[in-house]
Amino acid sequence: MRATEESARVLRTAAWIWLGFLLSIIVMDFILYMPQLQAQPLPDPGPPLRIRLFPVYLFYSFNGLTALLFLATTYWDWIQEQLDEIFYPVMLVVIAATPIFISALIVPRFPPGPLANAEGMALRQLPVLFIALTLVAWKYQFAHVVVFSLSVTVLELGLIAVNPFENRNISVYLFLAIIRTISFIAVGYVISALVTRLREANANLTHYASTLEQLTVSRERNRLARELHDTLAHSLTAISVSLETAKAYFDIDPKESRALIDRSLEATRKGVDETRRALKALRSSDLADMGLRLAVQKAAESAASRFNLELELTLQDPMPSLSPDVEQTILRVTQEAIENLTKHSRAKKFGIQLFSNGRTTLIVEDNGVGFDMKSRESSGHFGLVGMRERAELAGGTLKVESDKGKGTRVVLTI
Repeated sequence: MRATEESARVLRTAAWIWLGFLLSIIVMDFILYMPQLQAQPLPDPGPPLRIRLFPVYLFYSFNGLTALLFLATTYWDWIQEQLDEIFYPVMLVVIAATPIFISALIVPRFPPGPLANAEGMALRQLPVLFIALTLVAWKYQFAHVVVFSLSVTVLELGLIAVNPFENRNISVYLFLAIIRTISFIAVGYVISALVTRLREANANLTHYASTLEQLTVSRERNRLARELHDTLAHSLTAISVSLETAKAYFDIDPKESRALIDRSLEATRKGVDETRRALKALRSSDLADMGLRLAVQKAAESAASRFNLELELTLQDPMPSLSPDVEQTILRVTQEAIENLTKHSRAKKFGIQLFSNGRTTLIVEDNGVGFDMKSRESSGHFGLVGMRERAELAGGTLKVESDKGKGTRVVLTI
């Protein structure tokens, strides 16, 4: 149905052009014919002027009526549904055959004038036939353009041959038909080639849009995976560690065990809240409420308080305006680096620096046990992978420096 509607719109445009052409040649005939006919002496006795102009009236009546019916059909949904796939070919036959039949049968009966000869016939039908040619080249292959051009020529020459009129020079009509056929084939080839390239470009654009959509979905899935890792995974890890410790203390120190269970419940509630926020907005609420500097400060001070660590903070104030994605990347990398050092480094002290001097830099370092960079990288640790992915998506780089017994240093530059 969509293709039929598109064809109807194209045919509707062709109908309006057809009517516009008829109006223009009405004005042209009035300017050319009327002064000349009025100046010609009438034979005695001779037909009145309106009788002599009857073929002209007939020409415009048939042409105008056919063009109006053609236009009405393009708005008539019922007949389009009935004709279905043959709707477009039928309309092509109408717009191509009408000017040929009318020109071959009526124009030779025009009173003597500048457009009553063979050249006048060609001029009157050429624009409408060119519209039909364009419709063929737009819808079909170049081979159909050739068939159309030859069919129009055969039909016109056939009508001229079987319709006897005096003072007709058949060779002139034949010459004009050959020239027009060659021109139609050449112009049709150009139109067909342009339409083919346009359709190929549209197909490539559609494919590109589909690929871009799939890439966007893939990136969003990766982003969601990082968000869940930074929220839900961290909470579950902390709960698991607390419960394992509570289990170990259950018989030795019941009071400490209950305290650990209480902290696990608190971490569970916090993890649920963080997961809900991540799934709802996929953006840190701290950023929205406090801004980047205060959000980083809160994350650092919270970790230092919970794990009894010394903290050195150097945060530029004020920070330059950054895009939401860059701010979120900085905060998430900060949280991930803090989470890693509290779980793995056994550090007593850590520091965070955040400053901007044309490029924004975040440094998180600790005095923990460190790790072997090669073994850690080869294990494909998800936290480091996630931080690097975040940095790259924000247009930055992430550098991790560590060695056994020498602590760890994470540097994010955007």
